[in-house]
Amino acid sequence: MSLEKLKKVGKIVWDVLVHIFAAIGFVLVIAYFAVRFGLTDVSGIIDQQRAGFLENATSTTAANLAPEYPNGTPWQNTEEWQVLSEAITKDAPVITQAAAASGVPPRLIVSSLVVEQLRLFFTERAFYKQFFAPLQVLGAQTQFSLGVMGMKDNTAAEVEANLQNPTSPFYPGPQYAHLLDYTSTSTTASSSDITSLRYARLTSQTNHYYSYLYAGLYFKEIETQWQHAGFPITNRPDILSTLYNIGFERSIPNASPQVGGAAIAINGVTYSFGGLANQFYTSNLLINLFPQ
Repeated sequence: MSLEKLKKVGKIVWDVLVHIFAAIGFVLVIAYFAVRFGLTDVSGIIDQQRAGFLENATSTTAANLAPEYPNGTPWQNTEEWQVLSEAITKDAPVITQAAAASGVPPRLIVSSLVVEQLRLFFTERAFYKQFFAPLQVLGAQTQFSLGVMGMKDNTAAEVEANLQNPTSPFYPGPQYAHLLDYTSTSTTASSSDITSLRYARLTSQTNHYYSYLYAGLYFKEIETQWQHAGFPITNRPDILSTLYNIGFERSIPNASPQVGGAAIAINGVTYSFGGLANQFYTSNLLINLFPQ
């Protein structure tokens, strides 16, 4: 092949590569803004009845959606739950550690963990069969929601910000202020550096401590907001789990909060996020590790 032809082929290959990377970059930019502005949020039970939660009207709860079973609910009798219980047991020490640091009961963190993982087990069937079931491990998400607790990046960033802002209704107190400090970075670290470090914290496959710590602090901050508003929900795992699912912006303290959240389908039975979390919390499952 002549030099001229080689140059033409090289130019064609270069043009193709440029267009491919441009397309990839475009998709990534669109995905970023979609996540940032909530366009990827899954419409769930609480979204369909948002007025019912925020304005104290009647809402659909898990009790309405999943019939009562005398020997436990269907998800407790699945292979997936057996795999999940083994995986959670392995993480019991680090869950307890994160709960102690954030000042919430370990069982509260585990309640939302159970829902996030069951949802993952029943939607990502290929990964479940190939990895989760054989290895009895938790699934750490790495795209729109992050880590084993499925927390979004912007939510984690808000958890951090609330720890540093005494004027925030979510501010839990000075004793929590430095739990999420980035001690290895300088005070002039860019926002992209912080985002990368946060991503690494939440998506670690070998140590889930930060996933549990961010979740625990989220619960603590929500509890603080409602306590200050005169509507304490410290003993309401159903409401706290609902609020974990629907986010800070929808946490509006009121006298009659309703259980809800994303719809979770398990073997043909649909639960709300908060209702399913509460079913675990009030059960005897893993009670020796995580007492009520």
